[in-house]
Amino acid sequence: MRILLSLVLVALLAACGNKPRQPDWLVNADGAQDRYERAYLSGNDRVATSEFTRFRSEVASTAQPGLVARAELTRCAVQVASLDFAPCTGFERLRQDAPEAERAYADFLAGTATPEQARLLPEQYRGIAGGQGGAAALKGVKEPLPRLVAAGVLLRTEKADPEVLQVAVDTASDQGWRRSVMAWLGAQAMRAEKAGAVEEAAKLRRRMQLASEQK
Repeated sequence: MRILLSLVLVALLAACGNKPRQPDWLVNADGAQDRYERAYLSGNDRVATSEFTRFRSEVASTAQPGLVARAELTRCAVQVASLDFAPCTGFERLRQDAPEAERAYADFLAGTATPEQARLLPEQYRGIAGGQGGAAALKGVKEPLPRLVAAGVLLRTEKADPEVLQVAVDTASDQGWRRSVMAWLGAQAMRAEKAGAVEEAAKLRRRMQLASEQK
């Protein structure tokens, strides 16, 4: 996703006019963020917890509320990608000092963003936040994690049709992200069960059982 770090790098490059030496905190945060995302999406809670603590600590060393807010939003985003719609409490503690763009992104993840806030979001989310939902808009999100985040927001706002669920399942499956695979297969299975598609639901549950197998 790299929303946090890409913005920091752009600011550094603009200020220096040539490629600067990256600050230690930024290098360390970059690695910790990547490891956190991969561990969480794969269902490795022990590693995910450790890496997020390291990630947030490195960012907090800047004493910049906007950067720490983005770190908290990273955690909320991967949860939405795995259909965990728990409140984003870490961000909410920082909301009063967070920049407008971070508040807009938090509202997007919560499914409450207004069309006016869409312009403040990362480009890949603007169409979805502006009401252009559906599988076509989802397929336009190139990177797998942002695509799953967008799919999670569509499901949260009751705008996810069966094709959206299939795009999300395929995306998570291609990456081997066990937690997200199981979450999205579960969403498909629940929809099939409600529709009375017993055999289809059973097939999906068997796929979930495969995904649950650990080494």
